[in-house]
Amino acid sequence: MIKKENIDKTSAWPFVEAKKMLRERKSFIEKKGKITLQTGYGPSGLPHIGTFGEVARTSMMVNALRHLTDLPTEIITFSDDMDGLRKVPDNVPQKELLEQNLHKPLTQVPDPFKKFNSFGEHNNEMLKNFLDSFNFKYDFKSSTSLYKSGFFNSSLKKILENYDGIMNIILPTLGKDRQKTYSPFLPICPETGKVLEIPVKKIDTKKFSIVFDNNGKELEKSILDGNCKLQWKVDWAMRWYALDVDFEMYGKDLIESAILSTKIINLIGKKNPSGFSYELFLDEKGEKISKSKGNGITIDQWLEYASPESLSLYMYQNPKRAKKLYKEIVPKAVDDYLDFLEKAKIQNELQLLMNPAWHVHNGNIPKENLIMSFSMLLNLVETSNADNKDLLWKFVKKYKMNILEKNHPVFDNLVSYAIKYFNDVIKLKKKYKKPNNDERLALEALVKTLDKCNDKMKPEDIQTMIYSTGKENGYSENLRDWFKLIYEVVFGDENGPRMGYFISFFGVKETKDLIINKIK
Repeated sequence: MIKKENIDKTSAWPFVEAKKMLRERKSFIEKKGKITLQTGYGPSGLPHIGTFGEVARTSMMVNALRHLTDLPTEIITFSDDMDGLRKVPDNVPQKELLEQNLHKPLTQVPDPFKKFNSFGEHNNEMLKNFLDSFNFKYDFKSSTSLYKSGFFNSSLKKILENYDGIMNIILPTLGKDRQKTYSPFLPICPETGKVLEIPVKKIDTKKFSIVFDNNGKELEKSILDGNCKLQWKVDWAMRWYALDVDFEMYGKDLIESAILSTKIINLIGKKNPSGFSYELFLDEKGEKISKSKGNGITIDQWLEYASPESLSLYMYQNPKRAKKLYKEIVPKAVDDYLDFLEKAKIQNELQLLMNPAWHVHNGNIPKENLIMSFSMLLNLVETSNADNKDLLWKFVKKYKMNILEKNHPVFDNLVSYAIKYFNDVIKLKKKYKKPNNDERLALEALVKTLDKCNDKMKPEDIQTMIYSTGKENGYSENLRDWFKLIYEVVFGDENGPRMGYFISFFGVKETKDLIINKIK
């Protein structure tokens, strides 16, 4: 067990938020005898990486709670699959099929992939399969199931009984035109099956029904058993109420919704959950990642190029800061992960609690000697022309003779990822610089410098000789431009590995041949 004094001292956000939640929900948690955390998901499009981030971060909270309390914890992953399909996503087949079923509950919209009974079910299964692949522990709940089974009935009655109070909370936040049509209850049209956003003419708290105008026909409908669903902000509050939620994190764009949902749950008789708002995920253009657009990097793409642990680590870091999620950020995320694994070897307990790898691995950080960074491995893929895992391993062993794959499972996985990432992402964007006459002379001088080097030299000594060569050949004022020239000519990029280390690994002769080949 971790020492209490270290838990008290750590400023790692999962512990900070867990302690805050335990303070705010103390009496409710003790009465229930368990802690309930929720993550919400709208299956109007394919699950994206932001959805994973929410479950991963909530799981890190659960890990922290295990060191703070003996009470059992549960994560509810809630799918709002009774919501009406508002628009057709860009990244699905048979768009005309979805177009014909707009505004129907997602669990009543046909599956364009023809794998499940509905589009909602398809997206739910995708989410569950993905979360299962990460071994997340969660309890999946479907909005459709809970509405239709009657689970929400008693909570829906509370909403109806407080109809006027809820309207007083919501209406001031809406424009004048929307105020005229707004209702917390969205009846399901008996004729079209669509979720109707229409004003309610009358409520009946004895029969638990609403009366509304359906295209000129006055229609009375029960609010129970899935005949109606609630508008989003009211639905969120009702869900907190019905499921006794103690904690939920949400994106910055939902802060205003959370404030209104908090007022509603307080009105109907319970205290709101402890909350945590995180910054949004952005694509390479700085635009918010959207399920319907399918922009940014997908879950599947990340896992083709890097380990699940690197993705979890990326989610851990700086949740209050906006994050860009696109293919080019993967190598740095992997190298950050490797760096934290290395640091963990010499850290004390308090330092470990601040190490993201501790939270990624639930306190059980793997121990493995680092062979090289992922960035270096990507350079090795290029310079060795290795196109399969066995060949790249042979090349690695040429310079690291006493290593075995079985002793380096983390690196063994990196070998496969590096080949895939280089071919899919890096290779397509390579732009090799053609050196001018002065630049060619400088690089030829570098080749002559390497004539004086050998494979037994220390990387630092080789690096020093490269520095000196740059200074002697026109780069004394800006050595960064010297290395930029080497990188652009040799690697087709403005950035590259620390050359002394690369040469000591790749080999002096091999590096000379590589440079000579590039400046021909």
